[in-house]
Amino acid sequence: MEGTLAIDLGSTTTVVAFQAAGAPPKLLALEPYSLVDPCVVPSLLWLASADAPTPLVGRQVVDAGLAHHTGPQLHRDFKRWIGQEGPNQKAPSSDQASPSLPLTAEQAGELLLLQLWRALPDGIEPARLVLTAPIDAYPGYRRWLEEVCRQLPVPELALVDEPTAAAIGSGLAPGSTVLVVDLGGGTVDLALVQLQGGEGRAAPIAQLLRLAGRNLPGSRQRLRCAQVLGKAGLAIGGRDLDRWIATLLCPNQPLEGSLLAVAEQLKCQLSESEQARALWSDGQGRSHDLVLSRQDLDQLLQQRGFMAQLDQLLNSVLAQARGAGISETQIDAVLPVGGSSRLPMIQTWLQHRCGAIPLRDQRPVEAVALGALSLTPGVRVRDVLARGVSLRCWDQRSQTHRWHPLYVPGQSWPTEAPLEMLLSCSQNGQTSIELVLGEPSEDQRAEVVFVEGQPVLRARPAGNPQVEAWSQQPTPLPLSSPGHQGVDRLRLRFSLDAHTRLQLEVEDLCTGHTQTGLTLGPVR
Repeated sequence: MEGTLAIDLGSTTTVVAFQAAGAPPKLLALEPYSLVDPCVVPSLLWLASADAPTPLVGRQVVDAGLAHHTGPQLHRDFKRWIGQEGPNQKAPSSDQASPSLPLTAEQAGELLLLQLWRALPDGIEPARLVLTAPIDAYPGYRRWLEEVCRQLPVPELALVDEPTAAAIGSGLAPGSTVLVVDLGGGTVDLALVQLQGGEGRAAPIAQLLRLAGRNLPGSRQRLRCAQVLGKAGLAIGGRDLDRWIATLLCPNQPLEGSLLAVAEQLKCQLSESEQARALWSDGQGRSHDLVLSRQDLDQLLQQRGFMAQLDQLLNSVLAQARGAGISETQIDAVLPVGGSSRLPMIQTWLQHRCGAIPLRDQRPVEAVALGALSLTPGVRVRDVLARGVSLRCWDQRSQTHRWHPLYVPGQSWPTEAPLEMLLSCSQNGQTSIELVLGEPSEDQRAEVVFVEGQPVLRARPAGNPQVEAWSQQPTPLPLSSPGHQGVDRLRLRFSLDAHTRLQLEVEDLCTGHTQTGLTLGPVR
């Protein structure tokens, strides 16, 4: 079964999703590495020695009781250091000399990706692999992935930044301003990001790194990463919560692996129930019945200062946003990601601090991987415009006509949702409204180069483009009754079909009558 494979390598868990052409996406269970519920792979590696032929991966490390080991054989939290400057810069590939323990972040990430690839179920044949990258380390992460994926027999490789993938995977529209609250195993990160796209702008799309088996190092495809308006983080995460729980319930016991595993189990249970219970054996023949309530956990988080720290992080991000000219009322949604975001106290805190902002928390674990699939060329047949189209409108303030962009170079098609706009009459007694369409002139347009059908965009020259009116214009839109100057009269819904034809639906705001199926012409 050919299709697109998405891998969201996370600090705590890694999500692998697959989508065949025309089929819905699904999370893949990779035996024996995946957990059952949720279907994720713990981002854990256990390498007994530098020369060991195969490591323990994911669930294998958990089942062996090694997930909280302190020795150099255990590798975790390596994702956050990949692509960053410093001691964890690019390490030798696995076809070079065997490294010593512990592995660098790049070596550990490479080993995990290769093991997951080898564990793909029979019958899955990825024609395209899309991976996700943290936005603050995107360039370095991209270089690392290009090196690692040379070893993978997949023709096409694409990359998308995590905030964009998470937001699109949660159903948010291009152009949205989103507060991403990422509560991972080792860190808490809050980021206010503005997605690419929106009215008159090209929607986000994954960056193509390899096509038909050929690397594209010289590609000038424009990066379409989300713009970070504010960001703050803290080196405390879900595993620190586990240590606090273990200390609370067993204050005189060492924080060894099995106790921390039970503490994590209790924490997860509280996402679904008011009280959690588990049995723990201390290794000396004594069993302990451990009980934890939501109230106990809430008090613990307050006492440890965790909630106060979240308040400080959020205040810092919102202050940065105000400095960029964005107020809290302009945020379209709050997007919690990471397993700890499911905790009731975190949910309550989000609702209290961001009460008027919609909370998108339906898919905190898999949203990034699913969004990566939807942003990748080839899941659906999509392309981009080379020139675009604009509509001439009457500017009431200046009493002149101006060109309003409907779709610009780089806009993918067919479009997902219609582009809406309201038109009013420019004079009293008007019985029809004329539509005048045009496109940017040749010398001002963005240049698009196609490599076997896939678009590579070149930068648009500075300055406002000149617009040339179409030689054949649509028939004027009749009004059911004479209009009045400056009063909204028609609602227009534009879209691009599978043949790049500009389609129009017209609604008369006076009568409510809607006319559909109007084809205005092809767009280049």
